[in-house]
Amino acid sequence: MPEPRPLDVSTDDLRYLLAVARAGRMVSAAALLAVDHTTVKRRIDRLEAALGVRLLDRGADGWELTAIGREVAERAGSLEQVVERVVAAASGGGDDAVRGTVRVVAPDGFGSVFVAPALARVQQSHPGIVVELVTSTRPLSLRGSGFDIAVTIGSSGSSRLPSEVLAPYSLRLYASPGYLAAHAPIESIADLESHSLVFYVDALLTVHELDLAPVLNGMRVGFGSTNVFAQLEATKAGAGVGLLHAFMGDRDPGLVPVLPKEVDFRLQFSLALRRDSAAVEAVSVVRDAIRREVQERAHELNP
Repeated sequence: MPEPRPLDVSTDDLRYLLAVARAGRMVSAAALLAVDHTTVKRRIDRLEAALGVRLLDRGADGWELTAIGREVAERAGSLEQVVERVVAAASGGGDDAVRGTVRVVAPDGFGSVFVAPALARVQQSHPGIVVELVTSTRPLSLRGSGFDIAVTIGSSGSSRLPSEVLAPYSLRLYASPGYLAAHAPIESIADLESHSLVFYVDALLTVHELDLAPVLNGMRVGFGSTNVFAQLEATKAGAGVGLLHAFMGDRDPGLVPVLPKEVDFRLQFSLALRRDSAAVEAVSVVRDAIRREVQERAHELNP
């Protein structure tokens, strides 16, 4: 096979590869680019033919970059930044502004309470950065690469996605005043056995660090939800004793801490960056903003 020549490679086709790397699916990439998915497939095929290599593999969750595909996308990201600076200069916005789209994946509670305010401040300080927040408690899938920054509970669980510790946080027991008044008093761990737990749906719990119900003296999950805000509201409504994030439970006037000295689970949030992210400068700005938010509000994570 002949060696690829620079003039055979279309920089516009590289833009399509970056879109698939970001979205993880042909259809989603097509929506980002305002074209149909067959155009995306045709452009990727043409780029693979020009380079003489396979850039994408199909997986159960979408499209995954091959090893060479990740390297190509990483190097192509700088081209995208050059184009953005050219457009900014042509529009009179100068060429020193940081631009790009950054998608952050984070657990629902932490994402809403900590990441959202950090992203809002980023957008205010850097109008050229478009921020996207996707909240989920499920473990990361490396297929599709549909994120730039990921906050996970524990570590990312893969050497292909190296992570750093972001912050430790506490999970504690809470109940509403009405629930405590209507049920047997809770004065020790042994008393928990007669109370229902508000927590995650046991059968759908896919983050092993959150498998904490068995150590709570045999408490049975009476109200389960995959959403921490639903858990919070159910606890306030008297559905049982909730095992909640301290940064949510402590600041809610409708809840009372239960056995705070005896039950205090310490977990950690980690932060991971996608290596082939196109908007390198913008990702760095967002990462620093999230870390700063956590540092300034560390007392809420561990009261």
